[in-house]
Amino acid sequence: MPAPRLYKTPAIVLSRFELGEADRVLTILTPHDGKLKAIAKGVRKPTSRIGGSLEPFSELDLVIARGRTFDVITQATVGHAWLALRDRLESAATAWYLGELAERAVEERAAAYPVYALLRRAYQLLDDGMVPGRVARWFEFRLADALGMRPEVERCVECDRTLEVDDSFRWVPALGGVLCAVHPGPPAEHVGLSLDALKILRAYRRLDIEAIAGLRLRAESELEVESALRRFTRHVLERDARSLAFLDEVRSASWSS
Repeated sequence: MPAPRLYKTPAIVLSRFELGEADRVLTILTPHDGKLKAIAKGVRKPTSRIGGSLEPFSELDLVIARGRTFDVITQATVGHAWLALRDRLESAATAWYLGELAERAVEERAAAYPVYALLRRAYQLLDDGMVPGRVARWFEFRLADALGMRPEVERCVECDRTLEVDDSFRWVPALGGVLCAVHPGPPAEHVGLSLDALKILRAYRRLDIEAIAGLRLRAESELEVESALRRFTRHVLERDARSLAFLDEVRSASWSS
């Protein structure tokens, strides 16, 4: 039996581009139909009934008609808007970054409920005022987990030996996590990892984000973990996110002010 022409779905806008004089094509993430592109016809006209609804950082309820090239959004209402995160530039820049990671991680029309739920919760955490950097690290770790590529931070990825506190450690994304001192590893692909950074990585694996938010951590160790998880995310998704440059610019400006 053919699929019905109209279908309803919750969705989060990941990206968009303008088409012609009045239309807009949206890349949206849905819990059951995955990532898809849909056109909002006439949405840029002042008289559009749905133009104000189709914004990033909102969970939308959409009615969509199946089309040949793009599906067409016929109705849109805002189910939940994360308004507070838009007022804090670093939170908004982090939200764009996480949305781009989700877009790169999900295939067209592939079921994506774990990634959808992860992104939705991350946006709520940013909206609640949680530190954007910790939300980003939590999201990066959990995204890799959702894709079946969770980094190994308990055992050596080469010999499967439990890592001890008096070991020396190296971070090797290409091998899937931490390498102990016994194994040299590929010289161009590994970096040293401190014990403090390893403990933080283990916290991201074991703890929920609310517990992580309450930890007192050294800034130097957090930066080391940021670099490690960004490297791992680059390996998983095979490239850096374009939005990282803007995010780092925003953070640099906030530190210097």
